[in-house]
Amino acid sequence: MTSRITIDPQVCGGRPIVAGTRMRVSDVLDALADGVSVEELLTDFPYIVREDVHACLAYAARAVDHTVVRAA
Repeated sequence: MTSRITIDPQVCGGRPIVAGTRMRVSDVLDALADGVSVEELLTDFPYIVREDVHACLAYAARAVDHTVVRAA
C-alpha cells in the first residue's frame, strides 16, 4: 500500500481511502468505471491530486492480483 492510500477503522468503516480525506478508493474507481475522466475527478474533488488517482488504480491492481489455483 502506498502512503497515499490508508486504512483506518475509525474512518469510512475501515475501507481504503485517499490519505487525509474521506474519499474512498472505491469511489474513485467507480467514477472512472462510469467514464468520469481524471480531469473531471480532480475538478469535482479538489482535495485529491492526480497521484492519488494513480495510487487508487495501483491499489486496485494489487488487490486483484492473486495466485490462481487450479484443481488437478
